[in-house]
Amino acid sequence: MDTRIQFRVDEETKQLAQQKAESQGRTLSDACRELTEQLAEQQRKTLSHDAWLTEQVNLAFEMFDSGESVFVEHQTAKSQMEERKTRIRNRCNNSEHTPNVQ
Repeated sequence: MDTRIQFRVDEETKQLAQQKAESQGRTLSDACRELTEQLAEQQRKTLSHDAWLTEQVNLAFEMFDSGESVFVEHQTAKSQMEERKTRIRNRCNNSEHTPNVQ
């Protein structure tokens, strides 16, 4: 079911926005609808990520509660993370310098 959104802006803002929309081959209503759809999609992604993160945190607590957790010393974790970052950087740097063969 479609719903209607109404809001108020001053006349100059409306005219300028309308001109810009028309220069892009669309109506102001189309532009407002597209912006609303983009905002909704961003919110869907945020909600999806929040749900995933909550699930990961809950799984971590379940592992902790069941005694399945593996603890790593701070310095070891820091070193492992640096190694991981270095591998990622190297991969990125190598892909930037690889010629695009067609």
